[in-house]
Amino acid sequence: MSRISFSHLIVLSVLTVLSACATQPQDAAARGEIFDPYENANRGIHKFNLGVDRFLFRPASKGYVKIVPDPMVTSFNHFAENLTMPGQALDYLLQGNIKQSGNALLRFVINTTVGGAGLSDPASELNLPPVDTDFGETLHVWGFGEGAYVELPFYGPSTARDSIGVIVNLFSNPINFSPVRPVDNIGVYAEVVRRMGDRGRFADTVDSILYESADSYAQARTIYLQNRRFELARDDEATYLGLYDDPYAETGTDPVRDPYLDPYEDPYEDPYAE
Repeated sequence: MSRISFSHLIVLSVLTVLSACATQPQDAAARGEIFDPYENANRGIHKFNLGVDRFLFRPASKGYVKIVPDPMVTSFNHFAENLTMPGQALDYLLQGNIKQSGNALLRFVINTTVGGAGLSDPASELNLPPVDTDFGETLHVWGFGEGAYVELPFYGPSTARDSIGVIVNLFSNPINFSPVRPVDNIGVYAEVVRRMGDRGRFADTVDSILYESADSYAQARTIYLQNRRFELARDDEATYLGLYDDPYAETGTDPVRDPYLDPYEDPYEDPYAE
């Protein structure tokens, strides 16, 4: 397939998914409702992802964190995160957030130079504000709804809007994509290693969701949507304060807590309770 036709395919995919975003009932996400018109297909992909995790990713991740010393796992995570900074700077710029765009670039420069190519995080030690965004959030800022819930092969839970973010971020960050040789896609490989580290570190929590739930598909869907909606509502105080409902009301199961900062844990716990 030529590069031109491949680009046209991506543009067509983007337009198709954005059209799907518009079909979601108004304010359904704000009311905490789940829009899952493709549930049958999603469950099939979920079953496939479970097989990949059970026989490949889960054992590889557990072996990774068992063999590699924890400080090195943390360093590799820093490295992967640092590679996303140019792309995040671009997303903040598209969102009109000049300050955070500058913070992302500054973090990249400091961590790449002083931090040994990003293996450490001196930017945080200098109290530079953290950054965390993607093109899915950019679409949210532009007013696109989240659209239907979808589960992506290998990637996992997502939405129509965030699926576009996944695709665009692969191509919007020059570090992540090279049209010459796949081996040059160091950002993609670094992200896989980072996900292996998280999967290994939080194995008990993830296993409780995927293999101990009565319905792992519904459990993963609920946790993902509530985490994502919480993240996107942080700048909207009224919406933010309305999100403190029981995030496990549908499933009745609370994943096992972990002493690390767990990306799979309840995002609705009051962070200022202590």
